[in-house]
Amino acid sequence: MDVAFVLYPKMTALDLVGPYEVLGHQPEVTSHFVAESLEPVVTDAGLTMLPTTTFAELDRADLIVVPGSGRWEDALADGVVAAWLREVHPTATWTTSVCTGSTLLAQAGILAGRPATTHWAVRDELAARGAVVSTDRVVVDGSVVTAAGVSAGIDLALTLVGRIWGDERGRFTQLFIEYDPQPPYRVEVPDEPPADLVTFARSVFGQ
Repeated sequence: MDVAFVLYPKMTALDLVGPYEVLGHQPEVTSHFVAESLEPVVTDAGLTMLPTTTFAELDRADLIVVPGSGRWEDALADGVVAAWLREVHPTATWTTSVCTGSTLLAQAGILAGRPATTHWAVRDELAARGAVVSTDRVVVDGSVVTAAGVSAGIDLALTLVGRIWGDERGRFTQLFIEYDPQPPYRVEVPDEPPADLVTFARSVFGQ
């Protein structure tokens, strides 16, 4: 199974690395880190990642993982990722996104009229781009799977492992990576976030 992990400038590293740590260890998977060029890609927190192939070279994949970004509007304005998604999505078995990566799927026309989730701070923006926005952590709609903010990428990948290779493999993988979240703080993702938090989150996202 060929899995394309999409890289682009200012992407969020955990959006991609979380799913990669779950999917990349599956024996059937061949991982491809695909970007516009083979030049190093610097994430929004400064981590440097190296592509292994380019959008021009990779014209198909069984599974596509699109990470989000703290600068997601820059990726939309660039348009390169969305253009590639329009080409490869029709032949992919699974097309997925994490966090604000859903806005790139929407830009490519993949989420029109479909249920999808994203980071809570950009739900309105995703809805404005044609998606039927859900507050669920992971949304599966046919071959399209979307995850909420950042850490939800691990949940997305475990969901895919169960769907593709069965629940037993999924449970083993979850045990293997010791995914049993016990965060030090109880912070619930808001259905109706306070206005001051939304304002702050938008400032972080550069809006």
